[in-house]
Amino acid sequence: MAADANKGNAVVETIKTVVYALLIAGVFRTVFFQPFWIPSGSMKDTLLIGDFLFVNKMAYGYSYASCPTIRPLGIDAKGLCAFLDGDNTRIMGSEPERGDVIVFRHPVNGSDYIKRLIGLPGDTVQMKNGVLHINGEAVKLENDGTFVEPASPQGPQGLRPRCENGPVGTGGDCMKSRQIETLPNGVEHAVLNIGNQSSDNTPVYTVPAGHYFFMGDNRDNSTDSRVPQQAGGVGFVPYENLIGRADRIMFSSAGRSMLAFWTWRSDRYLKGIE
Repeated sequence: MAADANKGNAVVETIKTVVYALLIAGVFRTVFFQPFWIPSGSMKDTLLIGDFLFVNKMAYGYSYASCPTIRPLGIDAKGLCAFLDGDNTRIMGSEPERGDVIVFRHPVNGSDYIKRLIGLPGDTVQMKNGVLHINGEAVKLENDGTFVEPASPQGPQGLRPRCENGPVGTGGDCMKSRQIETLPNGVEHAVLNIGNQSSDNTPVYTVPAGHYFFMGDNRDNSTDSRVPQQAGGVGFVPYENLIGRADRIMFSSAGRSMLAFWTWRSDRYLKGIE
């Protein structure tokens, strides 16, 4: 009888330990840092498919988007943080800066996206012949050589990169023009291009109050704020949908799984994000 009681107590203690661990992990993920694995190439070469990073959720304060969505259990962020759901409601909020690389909740489908903040509330944004214009002024661009990567499937989804040097056979060199773009506040970052695309010339977008305009650094391979939400794009993103700022890559895997340690990119450990 005593042995059975001890076994029962051990089971209860194990369950308690697991529950406490999950609660602590949930609080840490909700309040401080959220893990994020880059699934697509829209932010190359700042972020590569397979980069693993933690998102700083303290940077802009907290909103409903700060709460995790647990899709397998049918739990969404708005349900967990309903008390913060409203018209751009945030607590302990601070304004993001132009050029920040930010993870945000898609305003329509609820997925988490990562892009660079380009347009602030009240700004006008336009692409002309592949050059970004903010408030009617062209940003500074400097040629910076060529970005080269293997023309082969990448990441769990097996995505193949698009190349400026035309269709390239598997294993060949896929090339894109690389430039350094300088935003009005002095933030410099690399952008990639593969030639003339429809997204290189856009109408003028006026960013509404309480919203932001995002773009990918891989300019010709990014479904971002240039594409309206009705067409499956990001459109303008409300302030409350910001999750946090991406500051540093922890490690990076070039394989189909981040557990395949032999495919980790050693030059990207603890790499700062610019």
